[in-house]
Amino acid sequence: MDISIVIPLLNEAESLPELHERIQWVMDRGQFSYEIIFVDDGSTDHSWEIIKDLHCNHPEVRGIRFQRNYGKSPALHTAFRKSRGDVVITMDADLQDNPDEIPELYRMIKEENYQLVSGWKKKRYDPITKTLPTKLFNATARAFSGIKLHDFNCGLKAYDKNVVKNIEIYNDMHRWIPFLAKNAGFTRIGEKVVQHQARKYGHTKFGLDRFANGYLDLFTLWFLSKFGKKPMHFFGLMGSLIFLIGFLAVLIVGGMKACALCKGIPAPLITNMPYFYIAIACMIIGTQLFLAGFIGELITRNAPERNQYAAAEELE
Repeated sequence: MDISIVIPLLNEAESLPELHERIQWVMDRGQFSYEIIFVDDGSTDHSWEIIKDLHCNHPEVRGIRFQRNYGKSPALHTAFRKSRGDVVITMDADLQDNPDEIPELYRMIKEENYQLVSGWKKKRYDPITKTLPTKLFNATARAFSGIKLHDFNCGLKAYDKNVVKNIEIYNDMHRWIPFLAKNAGFTRIGEKVVQHQARKYGHTKFGLDRFANGYLDLFTLWFLSKFGKKPMHFFGLMGSLIFLIGFLAVLIVGGMKACALCKGIPAPLITNMPYFYIAIACMIIGTQLFLAGFIGELITRNAPERNQYAAAEELE
């Protein structure tokens, strides 16, 4: 099969028939073998009934329905595991992503040997309250990840099948799929300018809280990419440095007291000096950080995925 089209959705009943019709026209024109996987993420409208009707009348349509709303990341993860195409295309169900982009995205994966191609909605039909934070968000993402993409969160993306089978999307990490792919060893990541269309039905499901959560997820992902399999390298080093600073400070405070006593100079009690408590706090914090690294090593040592690696090729 050439293409799997994965479409997560929440309450998009009005747009689904038109979206399917447009995808079908593009796929038939390009003579692709394909499947469409709709993932209903706990919709409360008639989205699932429409998906069932499409499935009955069109054999290429598949559907997955969640018992409740879990989020976009679980929807993508579930569909990726069930996809069968050589190239996997993801797009939103709100008609803001243009199906006409699919053939070129497919070509870039198959002919230009990209492993992931992300869409870039260079011209957007969103209010400035959304576009301005998005620009700042993407600039931060480029700095942390080292991936030169203009639009990390664009829903229209294309993947080689090996990418989707070797990455795990959890929590809200769908925003950082290129970063996840890079951490898994898939570095041939490209970008394509795509058309952004104004929403035709319904309303957006995303609020401003996604930007705050996105920054927290980005820091988590950056930390895991650096120290996820070697936490002692971070916590142990930081703990040792802070403990050493505190220990040296205690020696200095004690040495100053001893020198004063040897010279017969009146000196205050060590416990009356604020530096003593700062030094003790440093030693305690350093010890705790070191132990955190040690516990992290024990956890990673027993993690079931500790020796899971993405193989590029294999000969037997």
